[in-house]
Amino acid sequence: MTNKLNNIYVKNAALVAGKLEKEGPFGKYFDKSYDSYNIDESLELSEVKLGKDAVDILLRKTKLKKDDIELLVGGDLLNQICATSYAVKNYNAPYLGVFSACATSMESIIVASSVLESSDLKTAICLTSSHNLAEEKQFRNPTEYGYTKPKTATFTSTGGAAILLTKEKTDIKVTDYTIGKIVDLNQTDPNNMGAVMAPAAADTIYNHLTSLNVTPDYYDLILTGDLGIFGREILKDYMKKKFGITLENYNDCGAMLYDMENEKEITAGGSGPVCSCLVNYGYVLDNLKKKNFKRVLFVTTGALFSPTFVFQKQNILGIAHAVSMEVVK
Repeated sequence: MTNKLNNIYVKNAALVAGKLEKEGPFGKYFDKSYDSYNIDESLELSEVKLGKDAVDILLRKTKLKKDDIELLVGGDLLNQICATSYAVKNYNAPYLGVFSACATSMESIIVASSVLESSDLKTAICLTSSHNLAEEKQFRNPTEYGYTKPKTATFTSTGGAAILLTKEKTDIKVTDYTIGKIVDLNQTDPNNMGAVMAPAAADTIYNHLTSLNVTPDYYDLILTGDLGIFGREILKDYMKKKFGITLENYNDCGAMLYDMENEKEITAGGSGPVCSCLVNYGYVLDNLKKKNFKRVLFVTTGALFSPTFVFQKQNILGIAHAVSMEVVK
């Protein structure tokens, strides 16, 4: 499903990150960073703080007060998206919690944009976060095991990201979106999320391009969320073999976020809902504002599963949502 938007713009964004994220190639775009994973009483509350920091910084950057928030939309990876809910509980604003795993950021923008276009609301804040140790504890083996990750495994990014959407005209317009479909290609390995999500990304990209009757070069850049270095290549091969489409102006945020040569623990690249945001809301938005890019397609990817379903030998499902942004002429 692809739909055009008429009057939705990006006002500003705020990014909070961890130490390894800050040391990567996009560290200069972050508003705040932490050197420790333990920034509150627990790992989960540390993630709550990352999200709250992002919203507070966004309010300062846009000169808004808490009472000015008309709508909050967001989610995360923790059980029942509790990190986001606890992060926004004191803002006393209407809140929609959403979940598409690591595709949550673009789902949030889709939901918020749709509400803005169909209502009298003028602004909405979209929020997401992830925390390496909190997520690794929930979805993978306890870190105390000290097990060696396979080379296909990704590294959950630590950070919080908030973006303000508005009906007020700015330099960057949200032009259209494509809601993805669940794709199940019988993948069962939780340490190979790139293989799980790449087919879903391919399906969404193909449907987006077909619906708009455009080719990949219509965009200056197409970015997927967190397929990592192996999933990125799977996507390119899959697009070529299944749809006859060559992706040249394409990259993956998970493969871009870190200093991969010097940070060996990153393995296949970054993941987590905030991973794509740390690239998209910083580096990409900055280059759109500077008109180095004119039109970009963001395709966030998610794996819809739980450890319980993996233990019950169920396939891991993939999803991808796409949002297009372009410079206002």
